[in-house]
Amino acid sequence: MINPKARPCEELLARSVGGGANCTKRQQPWVLAAAVLGSTMAYVDESVVNVALPAMEKDLSASLAAMQWVVNAYTLSLAALLLTGGAAGDRFGRRKIFAIGITIFGVTSLACGFASNAALLIAARTAQGLGAALLIPCALALIGAAYGESERGRAIGIWSGATAIAAGLGPLLGGWLVDHWSWRVIFLINPVLALPTLWIAIRHIPESRDAMAQQRLDWQGTLLAFGGLASLAYGLIAASGRGWGDGLVLSSLLLGVVLLAGFLWQERRSPNPMLPPGLFRSPMFSGVNLLTLLLYGALGGAFFFLPFAFIQLHGYSAAGAGAAFLPFTLVLGLLSRWSGGLLDRFGPRWPLIGGPTITALGLLLLALPGAGGAYWTTFFLPMLIIGFGMAVTVAPLTTSVLNAVPAHQTGVASGINNAVASVASLLAVALLGTIAISVFDRSLDRHLDLMVASAEIRHSVEALRGGLVVGPSAGSTAAATVHRVAEESLLDTFRLVVLIAAGMALAASLSAALTIRGSGAEPTRLQKAPLPT
Repeated sequence: MINPKARPCEELLARSVGGGANCTKRQQPWVLAAAVLGSTMAYVDESVVNVALPAMEKDLSASLAAMQWVVNAYTLSLAALLLTGGAAGDRFGRRKIFAIGITIFGVTSLACGFASNAALLIAARTAQGLGAALLIPCALALIGAAYGESERGRAIGIWSGATAIAAGLGPLLGGWLVDHWSWRVIFLINPVLALPTLWIAIRHIPESRDAMAQQRLDWQGTLLAFGGLASLAYGLIAASGRGWGDGLVLSSLLLGVVLLAGFLWQERRSPNPMLPPGLFRSPMFSGVNLLTLLLYGALGGAFFFLPFAFIQLHGYSAAGAGAAFLPFTLVLGLLSRWSGGLLDRFGPRWPLIGGPTITALGLLLLALPGAGGAYWTTFFLPMLIIGFGMAVTVAPLTTSVLNAVPAHQTGVASGINNAVASVASLLAVALLGTIAISVFDRSLDRHLDLMVASAEIRHSVEALRGGLVVGPSAGSTAAATVHRVAEESLLDTFRLVVLIAAGMALAASLSAALTIRGSGAEPTRLQKAPLPT
């Protein structure tokens, strides 16, 4: 999906100066170019995959559960390893970890592009998320180490603007490649970007470290977090085929809870925790992260299913499905800086109540269109409204995270908030996917019960279970009947999913009303959030 999460870096950059490398003026443009290229690979890859999911599902003869893992495998690695990746850069050298991340990302992208089945694609996507978790935090740290305080803001502006544009155009380009070539090409482009990025990093970027960085990384916490989230996601996704009472599903969910409880225990006793428990003593910090969990879960879940609706229900091409996200991206990008003024004028409370409420309205409107219809009369207005709601939310959310903790902890606080956003998408895609498959199958049964269906029709409908594919409408009368049944079932499914997402967004608004105080303008450490990516 297109991730509107602003990635604040104030404390990260402050620490980078302390371990800076006295970068020369000649080296600075190279540093910025490498950071933009590396971040673009990770952000674009994250945004284009959803548009290609229907084509992957068909080409690999895979189930919807497999497509959930194509998205979630990447998100899982990114969420669990993001904080460790940043800490590793501070400890072992940002250029070194950045180069390792680029290499892993490029090689695993090749593996994704040449995967012969869904299992190999999922495995490659897991490793690809590891590469992203290493390169993303180090890209910004390299900028912080290369530019002085007076120049850093402009460099960050160029970086954030370039990556925002790339992430916004990614689904459109990716859709065009899917239509005219293959979904595999969207992965094979990454090594083309990785090679010059790696060359720049090795030849033109000086090494930098944080002299105050912890000498040991929290590997125990990292492994517990990865295992716990993976077990939870597996249980939620497997429930669609096995049922909630299945032993494997229950044991996987229980193991996930136990491992995450162990993660919290490890963080309490670790001398260098990746998730300092003391931060959550702040009601503001806890409230903002609860809002993030609910709102980004709603957005991630809805945007996972939107391409299926665009392509299967409304007959869009993959490029058309990518273009359908442009109003959301443009409104979000153009208004994010404006929304920083809302915080100065009204404080965080009202924007963080109003923004999710507006987003919920846009999600509700997604449930209104039937199958077919022109984009301008069906999805254009909802996408504008969702973009506006997120634009109202992003800058106040970013700044509230930083203002809720002491100045020396803003780096880890912003990293935690980004990880929460990724975890929200991970769990929402897993849970809503299971709900969607259940609703789709029940809807197929209901439609079959209402008609006198032949054995041929029933056999064709049975083949559709476990995925969100409507099949061709041309051909025999039986094929047209199967297409109609599947189309109506998919429409029922999509409507329920976006209604649940809208409810989550409203719950995010309610959490802000209950936990976030301060209705007047408040001083902020970050007056303008970076452009969202």
